[in-house]
Amino acid sequence: MPETTRLLLPLYLLACLLALLGLGALWYGLGKPVTLPDAASPTHKLQCASYTPFDKDQSPYDQPFRLRPARMDADLALLAERFQCIRTYSMTGLEAIPALARKRGLKVMLGAWVNANPADTDKEVKALIASANANPDVVSAVIVGNETLLRKEVTGERLAGLIEQVKGQVKVPVTYADVWEFWLQHPQIAPAVDFLTIHLLPYWEDDPRGIDDALAHVAEVRRVFGTRFAPKDIFIGETGWPSEGRQRETAIPSRANEARFIRGFVALAEANGWHYNLIEAFDQPWKRANEGAVGGYWGLYDANRQDKGVLEGPVSNLPLWPQWLLACVALLAALLLAVGRPATPLAALLLPLLVAFGAGCLGLWGELMRTHARFAGEWLWALVLAGLNVLVLMHVALGLVHREGWRKRLFAWLQARAGWWLLAAGFAAAVSMLAMVFDPRYRSFPTAALALPAVVYLLWPVAARRAEVALLAFIVGAGVLPQLYREGLENQQAWGWALVSVLMTAALWRSLRSRKA
Repeated sequence: MPETTRLLLPLYLLACLLALLGLGALWYGLGKPVTLPDAASPTHKLQCASYTPFDKDQSPYDQPFRLRPARMDADLALLAERFQCIRTYSMTGLEAIPALARKRGLKVMLGAWVNANPADTDKEVKALIASANANPDVVSAVIVGNETLLRKEVTGERLAGLIEQVKGQVKVPVTYADVWEFWLQHPQIAPAVDFLTIHLLPYWEDDPRGIDDALAHVAEVRRVFGTRFAPKDIFIGETGWPSEGRQRETAIPSRANEARFIRGFVALAEANGWHYNLIEAFDQPWKRANEGAVGGYWGLYDANRQDKGVLEGPVSNLPLWPQWLLACVALLAALLLAVGRPATPLAALLLPLLVAFGAGCLGLWGELMRTHARFAGEWLWALVLAGLNVLVLMHVALGLVHREGWRKRLFAWLQARAGWWLLAAGFAAAVSMLAMVFDPRYRSFPTAALALPAVVYLLWPVAARRAEVALLAFIVGAGVLPQLYREGLENQQAWGWALVSVLMTAALWRSLRSRKA
């Protein structure tokens, strides 16, 4: 038996072991629990949480819209275990909230939605006044408008007039809620309110703050406002951190970071005697349409009302990591069994490692799309790129094994169309790069979807249509530095996308040196 043949099995088994260890390290590293000091428990209730009554399949844009009283009652029963009060944002359809809150022993900060339509605003304000007067034992304060100045829907003078109107007709404190900068930009609002309600969301700041700096930033803004607007109280009306979504400069969404921020903030607020409201009670998938994927994941509980581990206990960034590990191992085993025996010792080493790399990329892409895909078009895009990865993975796997029968025919079919797979990957990379350069705010980085084609066709160049390849290589390559500039050099997700883009550009240019298609 030749020496090379005797080496095949040991090398193959070693590579399989390395592949399994690599997949295990990947998924456990993403999902391992993190232990932090607890913020709340049934015996240590927090102050207040934002509550919107939408189920995971609902949106305020649904018409006709029907709220579900049983859902609201169950929600408030759950929140009453951890909080003393809830904050609402609109009166429409929430007429039953005070009675349900009374039933569950909760106070309510009742909000009226103020917008550019005077008739809608007047209806909301009248309902707010009526509910506050009818439920003095439950309603602790009323909020006339939420981020209305930020949206530029009313003037400061109009808003101040509405606040004075409400103050003259209710007996509870009256406030307005907006991002902290807008209180400084509209000084006529502060004298009109009984206390200021400011929003402090370090992730969404124009200069985003990473998790290491976020609490210090919150504390500094709270200190400035407390001094500038004394003796009026400063109520932190929204603060929190997203558990999923794209990175913004140094601000990284994750469950662990959400828990770290919330638990740290609660400790800071209680040590300093601050009044606060956390955003938000439950994940709101409908917000992803307006704010990108990150908008749907600010909840302390997920959209199914399951505890995300934000307030107490160990927290995992990826609770589904065992399922993804199992899926990747199953794909690795199925593909290795399907393609058969490697052709050379080098192939024996490369085959399991490349298949594991492809399986990991598909798993990461699947997890990203599970949380980030918002529309049918995005799901279709995700499936197309997943299908492309499967084709590329099968192509390279068959290229490393002995081929007979159906394997030989399938490889010939894939090889004859390899230029199209490269062009498809290059097109996807070019479209993604243009989006990341010109309209990146609400988009996720497609790194995992294009890493495998980039690596495969860089190592094994294939011929493709030269003009199209050159154009795609130029678009992808030219976008690397601009997207890094937009995202900031400390954005690891941007660097990951930049690396894959460089590899894709190199793969496209290498194809130009192959024979003409």
